[in-house]
Order: sequence, then structure tokens, then C-alpha cells
Amino acid sequence: MKILVINGPNLNFLGIRDKNIYGSTDYNGLLKMIYAHAEEKGCEVECFQSNSEGGIIDRIQLAYYDGTDGIVINPGAYAHYSYAIRDALDSFHTIPKVEIHISDINSREEFRNHSVTAPVCDQVIIGHGLKGYLEAMDAVVEKNG
Repeated sequence: MKILVINGPNLNFLGIRDKNIYGSTDYNGLLKMIYAHAEEKGCEVECFQSNSEGGIIDRIQLAYYDGTDGIVINPGAYAHYSYAIRDALDSFHTIPKVEIHISDINSREEFRNHSVTAPVCDQVIIGHGLKGYLEAMDAVVEKNG
């Protein structure tokens, strides 16, 4: 099973940006967690990070063709306004998609309370910190049964 983990803008600044919200683990630490969990589950995982909306859309579209069995996506701030990423996620329904947010977006600034991308994902995990990524990967594995 191949899982694609997509991280949007500023997630490469984990451990630098607002540690009270996102914690002190840096992006490489997150990647190590993800790769270790994939190995434990017997999955192949690819992690992709982009600060560019177009780059994220291109990678979502490529997933349709490259044998990806599930997508875990943290769209970052794009979750709140990127109808283009929403449309890319909604373009195909052949693989499960799980949206993840490290913080509880519902208890933060008002503009973060709504995700335009969540309705086109099979599941949304919010506020579980970096462990939410592992939960999302488990959800993809379960949905592929």
C-alpha cells in the first residue's frame, strides 16, 4: 500500500513557528515519525511539502496515476480558502483522503474555523498534534481494508 502525505505552506517550519501551537518537533522529526509508522504498518509512504498551491494541486493530480492508495493532507492555511485544492481533491474518488490539522482549528481564529477542503475528504482529524498524522495513516489503511 502506498500512502502520500502532503503538507502545505509553512509546515516545513515546524519547530520554528509558534511552538505553543505546533510543538517543538521540527519537520524532519515529523518525517521520521511518519516513515517509522509506515514501516511498522508495512506501507510505502511518500512525503511531499510545498508552500505553493499549484505544487500541491500537481501532486494531488499525479496521485491519480502513480499507484497511490491513499492521501493524508495537511493543507495548512489553504484549507480555509483554496477552492483549487478542494477541486483537485474532489477530482477523483478512487482513493481515500484524510485531512489532518495539528491544532484544533475550531478553537483558533475565526477564519480558521472553516475548512473548504474537509468536505471532499473521507475523514478529518484535528487537534491531535503530530500523532494525528499517524491516525490519518491508520485511517487510510483501514479504508483500503
